[in-house]
Amino acid sequence: MNLKPKEEVRSEKVKKSLLISIFEGSFWSVMIGLGEKYLSAFAVFLKATNTQIGLLASLPILFSSLSQFFSPNLIEKFKSRKKLVVLGVLINAFSWLLIISVFYLGKYKIYYLILFATIYWVAGAIPYPAWNSWMGDLVSPEHRGAYFGRRTKITVLIILIFTALGGIILDLFKHWLQKPYLGFAAVFFIAMLARLGSAFLMSKQYEPEMVKVEEEDKFSFFDFLKQAPFRNYGIYTIFLMLMNFAVYISAPFFTAYMLYDLHFSYIQYMIILSVPLIAKYLSLPVWGKFSDQYGNKKIMSLTGYLMPIVPILWIFSTNYYYLIIAEIFSGIIWAGFDLSTFNFIFDSTTPQKRARCVSYLSVTTGIMVFLGTMLGSVLIDYNNLFWTKYYLAFLVSGIVRVFVSAILLPRIKERRKVKEISYDRMAYLATRMIVTKGISNILFIFTFSKNHWGNHHSEKELEDKKN
Repeated sequence: MNLKPKEEVRSEKVKKSLLISIFEGSFWSVMIGLGEKYLSAFAVFLKATNTQIGLLASLPILFSSLSQFFSPNLIEKFKSRKKLVVLGVLINAFSWLLIISVFYLGKYKIYYLILFATIYWVAGAIPYPAWNSWMGDLVSPEHRGAYFGRRTKITVLIILIFTALGGIILDLFKHWLQKPYLGFAAVFFIAMLARLGSAFLMSKQYEPEMVKVEEEDKFSFFDFLKQAPFRNYGIYTIFLMLMNFAVYISAPFFTAYMLYDLHFSYIQYMIILSVPLIAKYLSLPVWGKFSDQYGNKKIMSLTGYLMPIVPILWIFSTNYYYLIIAEIFSGIIWAGFDLSTFNFIFDSTTPQKRARCVSYLSVTTGIMVFLGTMLGSVLIDYNNLFWTKYYLAFLVSGIVRVFVSAILLPRIKERRKVKEISYDRMAYLATRMIVTKGISNILFIFTFSKNHWGNHHSEKELEDKKN
């Protein structure tokens, strides 16, 4: 009897698990598209104030981030990253039942929504460092850009499809059936079922043996903060926490601006949500390829320097088609930024310290998200400079992003040996490749549609001639 070598068996398990992870990510994406994407819209439907919308956007992130203080210790107690992740995902899934119930909870329903959304976020956040560490052990360093680029591309496509479906369902229930609440209940219930599917698939993945964490690999949160200004990962953490502060001055309030001030329908709102996802889908393979070739720092810097433009574009026009173009730009920039900042964690941490580093990063960014959102709420409540109270938050968000990128990005160093490329050359290549990919996709859809309908009509004409 021929037995396969242990390394070969492990290699097969890893390959199978990485494939399962893509399917698992697809189920997670269904939940995001139908669930998270419409939480703010649900708050607007429940007549939430801007302050309440800000709290809904920031408090769950704050508490979920603080909860990650416990993640490293929980990993040690569970003695299995997979068990911790699956348990968290199951609680995460059933939280949607609580969110659906808030409609019946009287005058305090908005605050119940914030509470239940916090439970949802905390349940998903506590296992995140464990999942990050687990995936870091499964994906080899030289293939991280390509693998996570491909995985993210697929998840973005699924989010796009189900975000579109969510908008259609909500519009159908609102205008045709005159039952808008049932529309939200339907999409949130499907989101729960999708997350349960995600938990099942995670339970089927292979978990490599954890690298033993020695006492010298453990460090407190305050030690981490003290060393942060002098270490590469620490500077990266400071950059992300301050960028999140800047982003969340404006980010939670775009939904309220579109639905309250611009009076967009759910279909229009859905299209605005979907456009950056399409741009992200088309650009992720390009950023993934650049990540492996030129490093994550270069992409992080390029997109970080362009990031301030994103909220400021919203100030110049209320034209619906102009905003669609602005969101195409936003999707391309966020695709590169998200992929590079995610991959940089793997480049700049060791397996022994990764879970702790990720949890501390999440804690700091969560605090800054809350502070940024509270500043945004104040700017909106006391703004008398523009015709809409949201513009000052958009402007300040862009200005703060400028300072964060200019001061901190030059201090972050690339940890891998990569090819050199200038920023203007990378921007040119990225633009050319993304546009080419976009045109080729449009031509493919057009050609497929033409052939499909052309054949359909030809068959019909032949049938008419026979008759």
